[in-house]
Amino acid sequence: MSLLGAGTLIGRSLVIRGEVSGSEDLYVDGSIEGTVTLSAGRLTVGPNARLKADVQAPEVAVMGELNGNLRSEGKVELRDKSTTRGDILAVRLAVEEGAVLRGHVDLRGPEEKAEDAAPVVEESSLFQHK
Repeated sequence: MSLLGAGTLIGRSLVIRGEVSGSEDLYVDGSIEGTVTLSAGRLTVGPNARLKADVQAPEVAVMGELNGNLRSEGKVELRDKSTTRGDILAVRLAVEEGAVLRGHVDLRGPEEKAEDAAPVVEESSLFQHK
């Protein structure tokens, strides 16, 4: 995402508590506690970002800190020096050397619909066996 292009920037000094939702690119470099749901676009968790949130977005790149479950119908990227604590459900996952991941990973084929997966629920695992 270009900071000069379309999308929304949540700056370094901003703290949001609650639900964030939308359908455009979102770049977060501040703090969010709650949920982040994007129906379209890419979520970028910037290097200064601190999220305590369950996240659902078509594409996600993590450069900062994410504490919560993450669900994506596309690609999830965990960049160098990022920290992710929570379960990941995605179609594709890229983990750079130096990234920290503590949680479970479930990679699904693109033909599998998101409805087939368990919903992201705070304090519960995405990987419940029936």
